[in-house]
Amino acid sequence: MLRPLLAAIAMGIAAAHPLHAAAPSTRAYVDAYEYFTTDAQFEAWYSIRAALEDGFDDICGDTFCEGDWSNITPLRLRCSVQLGSGRIGRCVWSFAASNEEIDARSGAITVDTQAWRCVLPVAPRTTIAELLAALAGDDPLYTPLPRTTLSVYDALSYCL
Repeated sequence: MLRPLLAAIAMGIAAAHPLHAAAPSTRAYVDAYEYFTTDAQFEAWYSIRAALEDGFDDICGDTFCEGDWSNITPLRLRCSVQLGSGRIGRCVWSFAASNEEIDARSGAITVDTQAWRCVLPVAPRTTIAELLAALAGDDPLYTPLPRTTLSVYDALSYCL
């Protein structure tokens, strides 16, 4: 009597959860590039990244690029975006630098390297569309991020 009951329960579970059913997606966040769907979004992102890099290059020598790390170089700005809502999980701008010393006797070169991961102060619930719109102006380095008083420059000041 117990065996038929167990068989019925097992069949009910199998029917409710078929083996061929697709597993739910575990990719809640993707890179902004994967989220964008229009040419306008891609172009805005590329323009913002280029303007941020130009702005950084303009101020580097007078601010962040003094001392041992005189050649700080921006590597990549990446933002994670929630697939369903377009909300930003986090934005990080990475940088690297090096310092080289030449041994006068042997000609050997010693290289020290440094890398930074600068987290942008993106407010909770900010969407990638809001970020693109906010930073679309002439000087995105100093533009306050949506729903904050902080800019990308402020984030770099804390980081570099």
